[in-house]
Amino acid sequence: MTEFRELIEARRSASNFLKENPIPQKDLNEIFEMVKLAPSAFNLQHSKYIVVTNPEVKEQIRSAANGQYKVHSASAVIIVLGDKLAYKNTAAINEGLLMLGIVNKQEYDFMVEDTVSLYETRGESFQRDEAIRNASLSAMMFMLVAKEKGWDTCPMIGFDPAKVKDILNISDQYEPALMITIGKEKIESRKPRGYRKPISEFVSFI
Repeated sequence: MTEFRELIEARRSASNFLKENPIPQKDLNEIFEMVKLAPSAFNLQHSKYIVVTNPEVKEQIRSAANGQYKVHSASAVIIVLGDKLAYKNTAAINEGLLMLGIVNKQEYDFMVEDTVSLYETRGESFQRDEAIRNASLSAMMFMLVAKEKGWDTCPMIGFDPAKVKDILNISDQYEPALMITIGKEKIESRKPRGYRKPISEFVSFI
């Protein structure tokens, strides 16, 4: 547990990165192997990631992110998307439980019908909120795993989602939840950690 605390305390949003530090595909694969274990509602795994390392595409993304330099200096830019129609995969995702006998056919059918009905009844606003909620859970896992592997990150919302979708040809099925820059932090650019509220200001015990 001490190591986990150290990881939490070490992770911070990097405002700038050392240039010319390509991130190995091996590291990215290992990060995503852990990220896939992140929680998601009904195990629908709403998250989809686009990893941008191509310098020309990165500059286009930088333009859509108000010209922020950290997009330029980062080893990669990660676009975190939420699938608004993830519930339509309920049957396929849970099919393994049926095949392994963990649930019977009646339980499987109820599971599928109940989940699909919930998302369809609550409508498009709920589907969008769920996409963002679950993608955000996954994104936090990504940043922690990346730090454990020696990579620094910065979550970003300062970008034009419509422009990013256009640049990367992202369908309307997916909602951009946030952007994450990843690389090796340029320590001399680091600012002091921002003020953190005491527990009494953000927790109520009833």
